[in-house]
Amino acid sequence: MIFLNSELTNAERSPEARFQIVPMPLEKTVSYGSGTADGPAALIEASDQLERLWRGMEPCAAGIYTTPPIDCEQPLEAALDALAARTEGIARAGQIPVSLGGEHSLTWGAAMGVSRALGRRIGIVQIDAHADLRRAYQGFRHSHASVMQLLVEEEGMALAQYGVRALCTQEAELRDRLGVTFTDAEDLVTGGSMEVTLPDDFPEDIYITFDVDGLDAPLMPATGTPVPGGLGYYQSLALVRSALRGRRCVGIDVVELAPIAGADVWDFTAAQLTYALIGIAQGG
Repeated sequence: MIFLNSELTNAERSPEARFQIVPMPLEKTVSYGSGTADGPAALIEASDQLERLWRGMEPCAAGIYTTPPIDCEQPLEAALDALAARTEGIARAGQIPVSLGGEHSLTWGAAMGVSRALGRRIGIVQIDAHADLRRAYQGFRHSHASVMQLLVEEEGMALAQYGVRALCTQEAELRDRLGVTFTDAEDLVTGGSMEVTLPDDFPEDIYITFDVDGLDAPLMPATGTPVPGGLGYYQSLALVRSALRGRRCVGIDVVELAPIAGADVWDFTAAQLTYALIGIAQGG
């Protein structure tokens, strides 16, 4: 399957396209609801119903190429290494990887590949209901609930979190100790916030990781761990747009879609979200 297949010209779907879709049907450390292995295929299938035009521009004009899915039948660490190799190659070619999940643990591989290609530390902007700063959750070092701890504490990445509304004491203490930038969902939603400002010393190269459970549960119930009190659709995109101001996007992932049979609207929401993030990366 090809992302936005019905709308792309042959030139726009070529391997030289600026945006490279990387399906990653990963589901190995889920701790509540299941179904993320089906997320990438459902999202890509729904994308066939999208329109080219978004906010007065056509993001796909820069080209969107869909690469083969990462083999997730292999052990978790091997699958993550394969993803890292894929995104590293994409970033070295001057293109932007857009990884589609699958569970959130994939962000370690995707972001590490980009960082290795650039040869420097990058900044991660995370939209999520959860902080994902636990250590080796439920015995998995590369758990979906540990991915940000690995990237920040062990790999030295900078992190800004928006929309969190479910975290443990250990995670709250860790993000304070590590200097994680954050504004949680309650403050964003009750204050009607549509804009954030990253610290001056935050890296210029930004990797966007968007867990669909960052959206409010009625907007996105098709995820393993829906949490009430989340972000609005336009609000979340505005936050990402403002975070990127004066910086450049070097990678994107959209994770944790767990399709619900007979409810295609949520697959379409994730597809539209992905296309919107591509547009924001284009300056839209």
